[in-house]
Amino acid sequence: MTVFFSDRINRIKPSPTMEVTSRARELKAQGKDVIGLGAGEPDFDTPQHIKEAAIDAINKGQTKYTAVDGTPELKKAISIKFKKDNNLDYSLDQISVGTGGKQILYNALLATINTGDEVLIPAPYWVSYPDMVLLADGVPKIINTKVENSFKLTPDSIEKNINTKTKWLIFNSPSNPTGITYSKNEIYQISEVLEKYPNVWIMSDDIYEKIVYDKFEFSTIAQVNPKLINRTLTVNGVSKAYAMTGWRIGYAGGPSSLIKAMAKIQSQSTSNPSSISQAAALSALTSNDDFLSERNNAFLKRRNLIIEIINSSYGLECKHPEGAFYIFPSCEKLFGSTAPDGSKISNSNDFSKYLLESKGVAVVSGTAFGMNGYFRISYATSEETLTDAGDRIKAACAALK
Repeated sequence: MTVFFSDRINRIKPSPTMEVTSRARELKAQGKDVIGLGAGEPDFDTPQHIKEAAIDAINKGQTKYTAVDGTPELKKAISIKFKKDNNLDYSLDQISVGTGGKQILYNALLATINTGDEVLIPAPYWVSYPDMVLLADGVPKIINTKVENSFKLTPDSIEKNINTKTKWLIFNSPSNPTGITYSKNEIYQISEVLEKYPNVWIMSDDIYEKIVYDKFEFSTIAQVNPKLINRTLTVNGVSKAYAMTGWRIGYAGGPSSLIKAMAKIQSQSTSNPSSISQAAALSALTSNDDFLSERNNAFLKRRNLIIEIINSSYGLECKHPEGAFYIFPSCEKLFGSTAPDGSKISNSNDFSKYLLESKGVAVVSGTAFGMNGYFRISYATSEETLTDAGDRIKAACAALK
């Protein structure tokens, strides 16, 4: 029987990070000694008080449908969070809760993009941004950044790419995959350019807001330049900071008209996020979060550990990012090398495959993020595991000729 698929499904590819993680699991199930450094999730457990709030919600019978885009109680907690952490004022009709940050982003794109509309995306980028734009019948317009500028957008690079078809700029700090952050001044300079183009909306993906190091102070664009708040969607969630990836709760603040349109999309797809997950997220946002400091200190030690090993490896080099839990090392100097089995290392895909097949280390090729010559390591795992993985990577590089 012939199956007829839409053109839409042929435009996109499966998530490369999910594929790497899945492949690592398959090899482990086959008895192979594999270390997976591909997953973008903390290895810490969800804090006990959050789990208990979910159990309590179950015991109280909070297992029914809720409002499509979040309970009033959770929206109120999110509103308070935005005010306390970011000095942003959002009423409840300006807040959306979805099944993860990814759904929030997708809802917004689907609700606003017409065929041919362009979305500016700096590379390297989170793997899902371009494909979500394509699913919405839009055009991802990639702005290539430079390592000399720490992979950051510049005001000039944005202005050069804006035209009458530009609908959104996606802005992600701290960044996945690089971990880079933008200072308040850098954000303000970017905002000054965007002020001149009222047709361009800003999607600020702040999911790693609370995972920062080296005394970095986080700022978000609508906070830095309030003139842009009426065309900014400030996106966040509980998955990364609170180690709640599997609970699937993301949220955003934005203009009420956009939030209403996003709710309409959600009403015809997933409807409300899990009522139990919403109760857990409510606890996360309203309880003491002192544990974040301890966890960030652990991440910092891991970052320093893996970077030291990477930078002492033949042909590799990496900068120190100030946020998230990724590093994005360069492997360009190894291109043209020959592996012990005679295979050639010609690009990031070759190098990533070589690490997996020769040493059992699963990383994500930079091509998945729109930048050949690099690869991503998630250091959201133990120091012992990182040391083992780093030593394997070092040995693999040393074996190249």
